Amino acid sequence: MYQYHCLNPIAEVGLKNFNGNYAKTDKIEDADAVLVRSAVMHDMDLPEKLCVIGRAGAGVNNIPLGKCSEQGIAVFNTPGANANGVKELVIAGLLLASRDIVGGIHWVQSERQNEEIEKLAEKQKKQFAGGEIKGKKLGIIGLGAIGILVANAAVALGMEVYGYDPFISVEAAWKLSRDVHHTTDVNEIYRECDYITIHVPLMDSTKGMIGADAIALMKPSVVVLNFARGPLVDQKAIVEALKTNRIHKYVTDFPTTDLANLKNAIVIPHLGASTKESEDNCAVMAVKEIQDYLENGNIHNSVNYPNCDMGVCKDAMRVTIIHRNIPNMLTKFTAAFGDLGINIEKLTNVTRGEYGYVMIDLGNVADEEEIEKIRAIEGVLRVRTMK
Repeated sequence: MYQYHCLNPIAEVGLKNFNGNYAKTDKIEDADAVLVRSAVMHDMDLPEKLCVIGRAGAGVNNIPLGKCSEQGIAVFNTPGANANGVKELVIAGLLLASRDIVGGIHWVQSERQNEEIEKLAEKQKKQFAGGEIKGKKLGIIGLGAIGILVANAAVALGMEVYGYDPFISVEAAWKLSRDVHHTTDVNEIYRECDYITIHVPLMDSTKGMIGADAIALMKPSVVVLNFARGPLVDQKAIVEALKTNRIHKYVTDFPTTDLANLKNAIVIPHLGASTKESEDNCAVMAVKEIQDYLENGNIHNSVNYPNCDMGVCKDAMRVTIIHRNIPNMLTKFTAAFGDLGINIEKLTNVTRGEYGYVMIDLGNVADEEEIEKIRAIEGVLRVRTMK
């Protein structure tokens, strides 16, 4: 029996996918798996029993990946599960920025007691006029699950779309509209586009990527949208650009005091994936990833270990080993099983950065004492067995 613990409310439609081999626990120390959305885990003591963390969403900056990796805890996210919800809000952001819809709504509210509001509206509406997005150039930085949906939707709305992603996958490229202009120079987007939206993960290499230098290349009429992660845009640079009218507007899903006080910033309270559908999709995907990992050892969408899939074990036993990516590890594992007289039927070894993952299907069942000999090999972080 596996036990799981939820650090945040997780959609019931996802939790219902756990079969009879799983039970919910209120104590994290008893959990084999943890499901989390936004709860910050950096200061938590992660129990020795914990094998896997499922993030019902894409970003994992609330999870201590280094600590998890060293303790042999696989961390999964759910890329693409909330993509449509974010895409729809990005499109809404384009429209909010092109026409002063927010200002118009605020005006109506301020005049709601005025019996002459209908007549007055005809006189005042000019101050909220704007332009149309059809025919305008939209630059999209990052053509992952969300970026592709935004690109295709913008093409359908009649925009001229430029896409930049030096690491675009073959699968993603097939999904991208042929009308998207794929540029290999991000500076082309900065120089040419009327709207720029960013959809890349937050890493050391992307933090602050839209800063003073990038802004200096942009048109003064440009609208910058950020529905990915706040720190992707240099806050000091974007605030200064807004104050000096160096850019026209900034639309962001990540509120700060500085931005909330600027009239040409449209600041939304992190609503990108806040739809019932997104929460349901993320929960379902996270539960499936956790089950496949605990029951079969298969890894899909891990953010700290390499992906690996050997299907369902049809031999006597499956052993999975998380280890440091150092020389001769595989030789040590195969030699150890050979010394125990246990035949290896199937084996897969994959690595990612500092860590490696081995899946081994055995022709004979190894007892706990024999498995302990594998755990004792230097460089091994965690060994799990399943039959």
